[in-house]
Amino acid sequence: MASITIIGTGAMANAIGGIFAEGGHDVAHVRRDEVGTAPLTGDVVVLAVPYAALAGIAEAYREQLAGKTVVDITNPLDFETFDALVVPAGSSAAAELQAALPGSQVVKAFNTNFAATLGAKEVGGLPTTVLVAGDDAAAKETLISLVRSGGLAAHDAGPLDRAHELEAIGFLQLTLAVGEQVPWTGGFAVAR
Repeated sequence: MASITIIGTGAMANAIGGIFAEGGHDVAHVRRDEVGTAPLTGDVVVLAVPYAALAGIAEAYREQLAGKTVVDITNPLDFETFDALVVPAGSSAAAELQAALPGSQVVKAFNTNFAATLGAKEVGGLPTTVLVAGDDAAAKETLISLVRSGGLAAHDAGPLDRAHELEAIGFLQLTLAVGEQVPWTGGFAVAR
């Protein structure tokens, strides 16, 4: 049984926590008003917060996050216009977070999923697929194992550099959903 702390209490935080709980793992949540004061007891810490919150969380918890697997689920896009990512070209929110947390193992995951597809565990009749990118092989394998234990599919999407592409996929998917071209219960899945 793994110990997981999720910073956030919204739809994605609850969906992700539900997956881990179904896998038999211990899950604790930290609310927005507790950030900086609540301890991070999990070996895996999921940041289920908006992109703009990452820098403050990194600053508040840098020492506590050292040695832990930190999961970035954010999509750093301009929510005013839905027309661009707000990180520098070729970079990613996950890369920025890894630079801010050099003692942690940052992985990118869940940003290409909607909460509804995580809860339903399927997209279009296929298992919901969580794509995981990161530079630390053990951290990626830990997260992939946790996701699979909760009944979803998970795939290694490569090094943390691939977070750039994952964020572009998340951007595309959100844009399509906001434009009502796909439902919030839709999304991408990997067929084998």
